[in-house]
Amino acid sequence: MPDIIKLLPDSVANQIAAGEVIQRPASVVKELLENSIDAEASLITIIIKDGGKTLIKVTDNGSGMSETDARMCFERHSTSKIKNASDLFKIKTMGFRGEALASIASIARVELKSRIKDAQLGTEVIVEGSVIESQNPCQCPQGTTIAVKNLFYNTPARRNFLKSENIERSHIFNELVRVALANPLTGFKYYYNNKLVLQIDQSNLIQRIAGLFGKNTNQRLIPVEEKTDIISVSGFVCKPEFAKKRRGEQFFFINKRFVKVPYLNHAVENAFSELIPEGSHPSFFLFLETDPSNIDINVHPTKTEIKFQNESDIYKILMSAIKRALGKFNISPSLDFERETAFDDVLFDKNRPVIPPTIKVDQNYNPFETGKSGSKFLSDRKKPKNWENLYPDVDKTGIQENNQQGSKNIFGDFLKSDLNQESHKTPGENEKKFWQLNNMYILTPVKSGLMIIDQQRAHERILYEKFLNKYENQKPSSQQLLYPAKIELIESDASLMKEILQHTIALGFEISTFGGNSFVINAVPTEVKETENIDQLIEDLLENYKKHLSEPKLEINKKISRALAKNQSIKHGKLLSDKEMNTLVGELFTCSMPDVSPGNKPTLFILSYQELSDRFK
Repeated sequence: MPDIIKLLPDSVANQIAAGEVIQRPASVVKELLENSIDAEASLITIIIKDGGKTLIKVTDNGSGMSETDARMCFERHSTSKIKNASDLFKIKTMGFRGEALASIASIARVELKSRIKDAQLGTEVIVEGSVIESQNPCQCPQGTTIAVKNLFYNTPARRNFLKSENIERSHIFNELVRVALANPLTGFKYYYNNKLVLQIDQSNLIQRIAGLFGKNTNQRLIPVEEKTDIISVSGFVCKPEFAKKRRGEQFFFINKRFVKVPYLNHAVENAFSELIPEGSHPSFFLFLETDPSNIDINVHPTKTEIKFQNESDIYKILMSAIKRALGKFNISPSLDFERETAFDDVLFDKNRPVIPPTIKVDQNYNPFETGKSGSKFLSDRKKPKNWENLYPDVDKTGIQENNQQGSKNIFGDFLKSDLNQESHKTPGENEKKFWQLNNMYILTPVKSGLMIIDQQRAHERILYEKFLNKYENQKPSSQQLLYPAKIELIESDASLMKEILQHTIALGFEISTFGGNSFVINAVPTEVKETENIDQLIEDLLENYKKHLSEPKLEINKKISRALAKNQSIKHGKLLSDKEMNTLVGELFTCSMPDVSPGNKPTLFILSYQELSDRFK
């Protein structure tokens, strides 16, 4: 039998490694940015074209590379970070495997220019498909510039799996945000299709967060600070009232490296328990510092997953640090039963003489004696004549019986008031009778039994079909805002907003771009009830829309309609009047699909008389 095991060529091995390390254009941006950070750059410029498929260019003013290093960096497993296996547990830099540039060069055309501080000339290296085409001296500033062109040109299957330009652009921006948050002392310039999208200078952490997520963000932040022998925690969490439906703004950094650790997320959410609604998630920007020997970052090619030696201790430290921060800033309730608080707000004048309290008693006062002020008041009060005529419907015998029955009537009054809360007055002859259960469900009798309707899902179905009809009939109805609202979005949300802008206009919004990532809203659909906080409306709309991005078969207008219906629907916990319930049920049964919500969940079910009878057997 002939030998069948052979060594792979380096080019094929590099492409296999690239499949692990380089998943999309954002992966290239991440690796190049981390190399620039390791080179101690104070300014990094990123230039992207066509979602990274055509060009990814990163320029830094870091330490640069010598002629030999510029050539060796494209060799697989070439690194200056480790020399033996024990160094894997002492790593404090971003890159260390020596696979990034070799992997990138195997699936793209790469042009590198680099110069160290004391050199007269720099070095230019051009690599395509793992083959070095040229290496020559060149004029260039200190630092390194790497241009990656035609990504995945020789692996068309991988290129075909890339998403739309806006989605890839969003992923690239997310990688930039992660690196920028971890390195506030580094400035960044970001160009997309020859336009300057973002420029942030060197700053502290809170200024960096505001620069990336909007100027109003710093008003939402609560600082977190905790130092222990095991780990140090610092950073910020957002106030509970700004919790979001998605886990968008959640950032963990271990030794300045962005990581995804589910049990740490669980620790944060436990700290926020009972402070945020169910289904919402807190935003946070948390930095953990620990000895590199306590963690293993070499468990995943992208280095975003790590393992701790003492996970349970870190979990407890993190949760207690956040709870302490929330309590310190009076976000979470705290009670101290050992301290008297009655005199906290009492101010004393130290120069005022101390006067002991005295009690003066009028020994001659008699309330029943005429001629005194108090007795005159009592004597002047006269019993009104014919007072019984003021209350002709009062049943005196009933009053007497009530006084005799005592606790029995108290229970009856309680039951009556309870029914008034859970049910409503009997409607007219042409209306059905409705009850609201727990401010969540509408109950009404039908021929076959008892119908139970989920008020939130039912309203979502109603609004969803209204928005779809507007879109299809091209008859949007709007309400003008008293004052136009200007909002500023982060790069990823702004690009998404531009993508769906025309579709939102077809639903009744009047939104126009205002340069950069700013937008002006002049009108909203008539179904929008609250127009005071437009920022929150647009933010919730985008958050709900993102949930449906993974459904490629769903049309954009349906995704937006679902998102807006979810945002504007009557929520669980809202008390409804008879008229509101009657209108809601009536509109539900005019829908084309009244029995399911836009998310294909049931809006109602009928508890049959047979099922009720079976319950009492």
